[in-house]
Amino acid sequence: MVIHESAEDYLESILIVQERLGSVRSIDIVNELGYSKPSVSIAMKKLRENGYISMAADGIITLNDSGMEIASRIYGRHKTLTELFTLLGVTPEIAAEDACKVEHDLNDETFARITEFVERSR
Repeated sequence: MVIHESAEDYLESILIVQERLGSVRSIDIVNELGYSKPSVSIAMKKLRENGYISMAADGIITLNDSGMEIASRIYGRHKTLTELFTLLGVTPEIAAEDACKVEHDLNDETFARITEFVERSR
């Protein structure tokens, strides 16, 4: 199944907020991404309909297995690319921003070589 970059960003953000706060509500995603409440609400509805997340009656958002798989992959790419860019001398803030721009589009082979390089450089 093809998933759009925006959906990947939402799933990654859910994972990041979950790691930081323990639980996630739509307002946390609004605060994390800076998007409007209606935009986040629409996105959460689509993610729920596609089986990537579940939402409890109290508003707590949980990543389902398919959502967790995508979120973990994107977040792993983000962390590795941020580390690569900082190894190259880029400031951590800019490295994180640029990692967001690149994490979705790299070919798996290219990313595998980047991962090997970063691991050797540690």
